[in-house]
This record gives sequence, C-alpha cells and structure tokens, in this order.
Amino acid sequence: MSAQPNVDEESQAQPLLDPSLHRSLSNVTSQVAIVGSNICPIESLDYEIYENDFFKQDWRSRGKVQIFQYIFMKWLLCFLIGLIVSLIGFCNNLAVENLAGVKFVITSNMMLVKRYGMAFLVFFSSNFVLTLFASIITAYIAPAAAGSGIPEVKAYLNGVDAPGIYTLKTLVVKIVGSITAVSSSLLIGKAGPMVHTGACVAALLGQGGSRKYGLTWRWLRYFKNDRDRRDFVTCGSAAGIAASFRAPVGGVLFSLEEMASWWRSALLWRCFFTTAVVAIMLRALIDVCLSGKCGLFGTGGLIMFDVTSQNTTYHIKDVPPVLVLGVIGGLLGSLYNFLLEKVLRIYSCIYGKKPIYKIILACAISVFTSCLLFGLPWLASCQPCPIDASEACPTIGRSGNYKKFQCPPGHYNDLASLIFNTNDDAIKNLFSKDTDSEFQYSSILIFFATCFFLSIFSYGIVVPAGLFVPVIVTGASYGRFVGMLVGSHSNLNHGLFAVLGAASLLGGSMRMTVSLCVIILELTNNLLLLPLIMVVLLVSKTVADAFNGNVYDIIMKLKGFPYLEAHAEPYMRQLTVEDVVTGPLQLFNVIEKVENIVHVLRTTGHHGFPVIDERSHSESPVLFGLVLRAHLIVLLRKKAFLTTAVPAGSDAFKHFSAVDFTKRGSGNGDKIEDIELTEEEMEMFIDLHPFCNSSPYTVVETMSLAKALILFREVGLRHLLVIPKISNVRNFNLSVGLSFSSYAQRLDNRRHLYCMALQCTYTLHNTYTMSLLICAHTQFGEFSLLESHISALLGFLLQCPCTNTKH
Repeated sequence: MSAQPNVDEESQAQPLLDPSLHRSLSNVTSQVAIVGSNICPIESLDYEIYENDFFKQDWRSRGKVQIFQYIFMKWLLCFLIGLIVSLIGFCNNLAVENLAGVKFVITSNMMLVKRYGMAFLVFFSSNFVLTLFASIITAYIAPAAAGSGIPEVKAYLNGVDAPGIYTLKTLVVKIVGSITAVSSSLLIGKAGPMVHTGACVAALLGQGGSRKYGLTWRWLRYFKNDRDRRDFVTCGSAAGIAASFRAPVGGVLFSLEEMASWWRSALLWRCFFTTAVVAIMLRALIDVCLSGKCGLFGTGGLIMFDVTSQNTTYHIKDVPPVLVLGVIGGLLGSLYNFLLEKVLRIYSCIYGKKPIYKIILACAISVFTSCLLFGLPWLASCQPCPIDASEACPTIGRSGNYKKFQCPPGHYNDLASLIFNTNDDAIKNLFSKDTDSEFQYSSILIFFATCFFLSIFSYGIVVPAGLFVPVIVTGASYGRFVGMLVGSHSNLNHGLFAVLGAASLLGGSMRMTVSLCVIILELTNNLLLLPLIMVVLLVSKTVADAFNGNVYDIIMKLKGFPYLEAHAEPYMRQLTVEDVVTGPLQLFNVIEKVENIVHVLRTTGHHGFPVIDERSHSESPVLFGLVLRAHLIVLLRKKAFLTTAVPAGSDAFKHFSAVDFTKRGSGNGDKIEDIELTEEEMEMFIDLHPFCNSSPYTVVETMSLAKALILFREVGLRHLLVIPKISNVRNFNLSVGLSFSSYAQRLDNRRHLYCMALQCTYTLHNTYTMSLLICAHTQFGEFSLLESHISALLGFLLQCPCTNTKH
C-alpha cells in the first residue's frame, strides 16, 4: 500500500518523526522528533503466542520441574525488579538532596555575610555545569534517555518497539542525567525518569540472557519473547512510581490506568508484589537515613508530604471552592498541554540540526532559570517571623519554611522559601499545615507563573526530565492561592487547598483519576481527603477533556509513535475490513523456493506472510498458516534447504530447536542483507510446514472495522487474517487499492484516525485469505462522516505513515 499526501502544506500537521529513526539507530529525539518522513520505521511487537511445531514440541517436552522453573523465575525477576528499582530510587533521591543541598548551603552562607554577587556566581555556575553535563551525556551517549520516558514505555506496552529505549547505556544515562538535571534547579521532576528506569531494569532482566556478557543461563531462555517482556516492563513501570512517591498501590493503579494496554489478574499480582518489595526496601533504607547517615538527606525521607491534621473536617459549604479548584485545574491543565505541544514543536526545529544545538538550548534554559530563581526573591518584601512558628525562623541552611535570603535578623523571605529551594522542599512548604499566614498573595502568584512557564520550557530540553513534580508544585501554588482567597469561609486550611490544587492540575494535564487519587493519598498520608480529591479529579478531567488529550498522548503523537487507542471511532462502525483492502499480497507456498523467499524479503518490509498449501486434498489452495519474517531469516541463515520440493518431515527437528526461534533483545534481530547465498542454494527449497503458525487469528470479511480494531488491540495482535463469508468463490480476483492521504474535512471536533491496510491473497474455488496489518498510527485529522460506505471511503482522506506496512 502506498500513501501519497496531497494537501495544503500550511494546513498539514505532520507527526514529528525523525527521518533518521531506523532499527539500527537510536532514537535521536528528546521529547520531539523531526518533521519529515511519512514512513514509520518503528516496528511492532509480537505479543501473540506463535504456535508452530517447535513451540508445541518445546512445551510438550517440559515436565513439572521446568514448569516450576518458569513460574519461579517470573516471581524471582519481579523481586529483583523491585529490589533494584528501590535501590535506584533511594540513591537518586539521596544524590539529588546532597548535590542540591551543598549548593544551597554554600549559597546561603555567602548570603549571610552579604556576598550576594559571589552567592549568585556559585548558584549560577553550579546549575550551569550540572545541566551541561546532563545534556552532553544525553545528546551524545543515549538520546533516547531524554524526557520522561513515560510516552516511550506506554507505546511499548501498546506494541511499539521504539529503538534504543531499553539499552544498558540508556539506563545509566537516565539515572545519572536525572540526578544532575534535577540538582541543577531546573523545574523538572524525577518521577517520569524513574518510570523509564524501572522499565529499563525490567526489560534488561527479561532479555533472557546475553551471550555477549556470558549470561546464558538455561532458565532465562523462557523469557525470550515479547509477551513475558511486556509483563516485566509493566511491573517495572509500577515499581518506578512506587519508588518515586512511596506509593505502592498507586504504582500498580498507574500501570493499569495509564500505561498498560493489556491486563490480567496474574499480572496484577506480580505488579503488586513488585511494588510491595519497593515499599519495604524504601522503608528499611529510610530508617538508615533517620539515624543521620545520609548527609543532607531530609529526615522526611524521599517525597513524603505529611499533611495529616487532627481536625480535618469539612462541610457542604467547603464543596463549592473545591469545585472551583477542579474547573480551574481542568482549564489550566488543557492550557498547559496546549502550550507544551507548541513549545515542543518549536524545539523540533532546533533538534533537526547537530547535537550541539540541543546542548546550547539546554544551557540557555539553565541560565534563564538560574537568573529567575535568584532574582525573583528580591521582589518580595521581608516578613517578620511569626511568634508561634513551628520551626526555627528564619531558616539558616538548605530547607525550611522561613528562608532568610537577604532579610535582616528576625525576618524571612516567603518567595525565597518557595522559589530558592528544591522542588520537593517547595511542595513541603506549600502542603504544610499551620502556616496560613506565611505567604503573601503576590509571592504565590509570582511563584505560580514562574513554575507554570518554566516547567513547559524546561521539559523539552535534552536531559531526563519528568512532569509529575512540576505539575504538583504548580497546582499546589494556585491551590494555596485559592485557599488564601477563601480564608475563614472554609474549614480547610491552606495546606489542604494546596493538595487539592495539585490534584486538580494533575487531573487536568494527565487525565488520570483512580491512580492519581491513590498516589496523592499515599503521598500526603491523609485518607480523610479522599472524597474531596475524587471530586476535584473528576471535575478537572471532565473539563480538560473538552479541549485536548492527555499530555502523554500528545507527546506520543509528536514523537510519531503509532499508538492504537482503546476505543473505535464512530465512523468505523460504518466500514468493514473488506472496505479498506488493498493488494496484491506477498505469500508463500508451504514448500517454497529459496530464491522467491529472498526476493520477497528484500523487496518488502512486511513482517508476516500468509502460507498456502497447494498440495492439500482440496481442489484449490487453502490457507495453511502464517510465517514471520524473523523465522524466515533464521531458516536462511541456518541453510536447512531441500534439493527437491518434498516435505522435510521430522528431519527439521534435527537441525533446529525452539531456542533458535526465540526473539533476541529489542532491535537485535538478523537482517536479510546479512545473509549470503550461492546461486546453487538459491535454487533449493524450504519446507515451511514446521515453522508456520497454523492457528492464526482470523475474522470474516464482513466484520466491522471497529470490531477488528478492538480485537487487534485487546488480544495484542500484530497480524490478523481475514477470510470470506461466502465460500465456493471460483476465480475470485480482488484488486482494490485504497490510498489514505493526509486530511479530510470535519467542522466540529478532532478525532484519532487509524490507518489500516488489508492485503489480499488470491486463491480459487472456496477460499481466499487476507492478512490484516494494522499500522495503529493515530493522526489528528478532521473528517465528515458520510452515509454510505463508498462516500465514506472517499471522504476519509487520512495520512498513513506506515506505507511499508511494517506494523
């Protein structure tokens, strides 16, 4: 199938897809890719169990001991994932607190002796060096480590094998780069990178061993398939959230609600077990820090904002302000996503050039951030310390509610307490109770505007950067401001309003409800806020959904990931799979000539081929099964050829085993260009009987496009065969070409459009087959739903970036 876009370039919104993004290369994008190609080079994953003869033989040969090994290794790897991710999360926080702590302590000491110029120089230079280091290692060593990584992990769990996202160097750069970037006072978070880190750890442990590093333990071979790796990556993403916020249940729900496209009860148990290991390990490690052995690490340990109040009561009169917070959060969340998308598109123009330009941009943002964070507190007036302050006032050192900054003795700078601090300490100050009179209106507004815009401009730079913490601190600032406006008219203190404000902006930007509710409850240790948090999340999500999608879906679209949505568009009910067919299809006979196989593999990019049997007892060829491109390459590499076109029988089992057909790590498969064959070998034959999946998923041609899409996504398929509803079709020859171009007209709203390609196999008499390869690439387009099928086909001018139908 080919797609030739023919639209006005000014009205065209192409996916930001890097033209250099190939399987042999790393993803060189940060949070955006480059506008360019219409061809999508990202491959899909084979989540379906490929039941060929070798797979069946392997499972038949397994006894109780092997089955026990398989189950035990799954639980053991889940335990190791939780253990390693908890250690990484603890060390991450420990390093950030100490690096940033040393910086703020030195700066504060110089401020005490009124050496303001030297204090700014230390603050500025330390932030610049940390940002420069993080951007260099990210741009040159592991570009896939840039950004939060949540869109990449979410796309992977949907079936998209983006290159370079789960390599060892990506993991190392993600950890080191996140520590240095967050320590540099950029308004970014470490929760998103921790999700990517957990997924990397899980993917590397689930690779099934490595010959390069001598890890070829026989037990590990059981996990050399995409299905088991998907489960481990899901557990890893849950462990990342659990390690970031000490929210084990929230981590499980986050993976279920936001990340995973496929779920089952056994996976739920393993995710819960993994996050439980994280929670226990963090508790043990924090106890060590409470004894004073972690340097400048806070006594609170990790991110834990205790806003428990002895008298947290609320009445019906407190509900209207909460509803207002939800509406504000929905509006600001949708605006946040809109501005972030525009900024990332602007950054894409810079990222199309050499890596040095990415580093310059990151350093420029660091310089601008340092000047703002050091200069804005000078705009706030000094406040006298309250008599009944719950802690020392003014604060001398790194953290505290009452930062002295430039103020005289007995006074504090409320804006400096928020802005000249780490993000975690700023959130603690905003969430703090019994501090209703601490902040001025002007200081809160300045802090909110600074966080709102700095977080947008900081996210797209070439460093590991998350969105959770910036959104929390931004939402908490305007939540606190609303609490100050309500004042004594509400029973809720300002700290609780800050919590509800953070929840509203999270719901408006990320569009999650259940998982965010549980994460915030575990984060704040205040179960009494549950009803109010539920209300504010529901209101903010409902309001924001009227304007745009959630932030991670927007970023996936910008990066060109072919994400397949869970729902079907209404127009798909009006179409059948037959309506979007194109042909002819490349297929093989069960005994095929080597020359034909090599020609098809070199001239097409398909990853699955129908196999027909012309030697059966039927009068016409019948569908035998489906063979994968990777398996054909293995057959060519092993050179198990036949001199005559006769079945190999049981001899095939002597040359191959199930291990030969297991999938290697992401992006490490053999290529047809690496296979060298002589002319004599090209004239030989291959018996495909033992290597075909003889029970592929099939549907009838009259199935609606909506049902096919849902089946494709829910089962996690890569290939779907379509058979005719009416048999005894003699001399059937179907040649329908459907070319999707970029856009169609619709005036009311924007939709996700899915590009699907059907390939038709021509057979005679009573059957024909079609292989449905769904690209699953979503595009925002506008269309007009017409009544008839033909007019609908003419009206839906879509852009298909997957013209080589690799997916």
